[in-house]
Amino acid sequence: MAKISRVQLKQLVEAAIFVADVPIAQDQLQQTVLDGLEVSKTMLKETLSELQLDYQARGIQLVEVASGFRFQSMDSLSPWLGKLWQENAPRYSRAMLETLSLVAYRQPITRGEIEDVRGVSVSSQIMKTLGERGWIKVIGHKEVPGRPSLYATTKTFLDYFGLKSLSELPSSDDFITSEETDDQLNILLSESEQDVATKDQPTQSVEGTASTSSMPTPPDEPEQLH
Repeated sequence: MAKISRVQLKQLVEAAIFVADVPIAQDQLQQTVLDGLEVSKTMLKETLSELQLDYQARGIQLVEVASGFRFQSMDSLSPWLGKLWQENAPRYSRAMLETLSLVAYRQPITRGEIEDVRGVSVSSQIMKTLGERGWIKVIGHKEVPGRPSLYATTKTFLDYFGLKSLSELPSSDDFITSEETDDQLNILLSESEQDVATKDQPTQSVEGTASTSSMPTPPDEPEQLH
């Protein structure tokens, strides 16, 4: 296997993450750009840590999400960077936000269970939109009459919100009041769309039936969302 210096390795890894269209994992780096080079997993991990430190005080940062590593702008710069796009970020209906949060916190969950918590029916269009965005997927069927589909969030959902795992979801304490929840989640969605380096265009929001139900109860020990 060919040898590579630490400096060259750092340059190669940095460039690979920069040109990648999606987050790239360590294993993927080993199997592609580093294939045939004498680079151990430990050496790669150290190189990634060094790069994260290099970018820590800059406007662009190297972050790790569920699917791997990617470059993205600092969260605090979103209000100014958002001016680069003329279109306003979409505002999602309360019904859609509640449905997404229920799937995130109570997965796996059926559509009927979501409706039981919200107290109203869930629009088929909402489930379709969440699926098309790649935020939720069917992972199986509940063994009850009718065998309804069980929904769960995806790595795409975690990547979009800058999370490595579900344990980083915010706790209920982060949602101040039921009335303010919609604004907080819409702001988070807007910032996520501005921060991701790939800068995918947002899809159109979907209207759904509003509900007065509160946000779902999160797991017992979630960590704070950055």
